[in-house]
Amino acid sequence: MLVTAGWLSSRAEPRPDVYEQELGAWEDGHVAGGPLPDPDASPARLTDFFAGLSVAQQRRLAERYPLVVGNLDGAPVQLRYLANRYGLAEAVVAERARMNDERLSPTGQREAGRRMHRYESMLSEGRQILAFDPTGRGRAAEVMGDLESADRISVVVPGVDSGLLNFERTAGRYSAPVGMAQALYDEERAVADGESTAVIAWADYDAPPSIAMSAATAELATAGADRLVDAVGALPGDARVALFCHSYGSVVCGVAAAELPGRVSDIAVAGSPGMRASDVGDLGTTARVWAIRANDDWIEDVPHMEIGPIGFGQDPVTPDFGARLLSAGGAEGHSGYFTPGETSLTNLALVGTGEVNDVTCAPGVLSCAPLDPCASHAT
Repeated sequence: MLVTAGWLSSRAEPRPDVYEQELGAWEDGHVAGGPLPDPDASPARLTDFFAGLSVAQQRRLAERYPLVVGNLDGAPVQLRYLANRYGLAEAVVAERARMNDERLSPTGQREAGRRMHRYESMLSEGRQILAFDPTGRGRAAEVMGDLESADRISVVVPGVDSGLLNFERTAGRYSAPVGMAQALYDEERAVADGESTAVIAWADYDAPPSIAMSAATAELATAGADRLVDAVGALPGDARVALFCHSYGSVVCGVAAAELPGRVSDIAVAGSPGMRASDVGDLGTTARVWAIRANDDWIEDVPHMEIGPIGFGQDPVTPDFGARLLSAGGAEGHSGYFTPGETSLTNLALVGTGEVNDVTCAPGVLSCAPLDPCASHAT
């Protein structure tokens, strides 16, 4: 398949999965005279493990097993940042070598160059990479702000095509996970009433390509939901958490909703094809559910159905679904919700900071603010 796609010439073998190799080495590793914990252990178990190590021991593990430590829910946040810097640096070296690997086709060499430049960008001073896995299309998560001291935490869950190469963009900046999260973070700081915030660009699941059949099914959303539940459950502190789920990301959030921890106060979906639910009650969550859609978003024309694994259920912006309906203002198309200056972004930031009585409701909705006794779409 890789040969057909132009990644490799017929003489070459597919590149090994470096993450799996490192996991194998971790399973055989030791520290302080004892074995290393199961990477699939609960975040609480992993937190206890790292708490029992010295700073020097933690750093040695991060340097020796960067992809493992950098992706462990429950590992100290600062240690994950450090580990992922090690992992990114190693990935830059590997992709630079692949750029000149004669066993690769020209297409594969160019792709290696694109990856190398993406990793170099992610290594820029001050960036806080919470998760990084370069295998396949890749996964990543990045934090804006101080995650450990924030009063409020927002998690941006993007949709299709959210691999490493699309983690950030120059053109269409605010349609990519990093741009979405940065815009939301800046807007939250502008509207926050004395509270500190942190925002996570969470592209740490295998999102489907936009042209693939998987984009019309919930299979990848189900696997992504499991990862989202684990990630939110491992967040430090006790800050309230809001999820901002765009497009296919709203399917992930919908599937995850019933299993999310109680600290999740709000789930906002933008440009949603559905949440695999018939209404808010079907989500099984105590979080407030918000929905927003631009007037010219093509997602409105997608059939809202659910037949076995195909489709995502009821349209979240219909009154019968029961979500609180927010105004998108002048947001354009399917990817304009996080554009600075738009009403849609301000509304999302108000939800993220808890200033929910100041939101602008969708046209025709009398009230959507939860503390207003006249709210017409209470959850």
